[in-house]
Amino acid sequence: MITVDTNVVVRYLAKDDEAQTIEATQLFSDNECFVQQTVLLEVVWVLCSRNGHNWERSAVIERVRHLLSLPRIVVHQPATVAQALHWYAAGMDFADALHLANTVGPFATFDRRLSNKASNLKTSQQVLLLGKDVH
Repeated sequence: MITVDTNVVVRYLAKDDEAQTIEATQLFSDNECFVQQTVLLEVVWVLCSRNGHNWERSAVIERVRHLLSLPRIVVHQPATVAQALHWYAAGMDFADALHLANTVGPFATFDRRLSNKASNLKTSQQVLLLGKDVH
């Protein structure tokens, strides 16, 4: 199994460099490839960031789901990643969604927006909002 870097995934998904796109596509076709959650986090940032590709959220979700559906792609804890993508599709920041989906026990944060989004989405993970009394 080959672990792939963010730039390989981005070339495959964005198809923004013809030679590298062909090479990444061939790699994914011919080999079992492992995509780390940290790589997915970076891929989403690169694709949706104004400093990156500036894609719409729906396009990012569609392309990442496509990648993860490839027969030779392996990701650690696929159900956790699927949950994070679901929350991201519902409006949560992907990094926050991935952190929350990987939570063991309650998740403590000072981020009120994350806490509110988790509450609105009725996540099963308990979010402890710290600093509530800070003005």
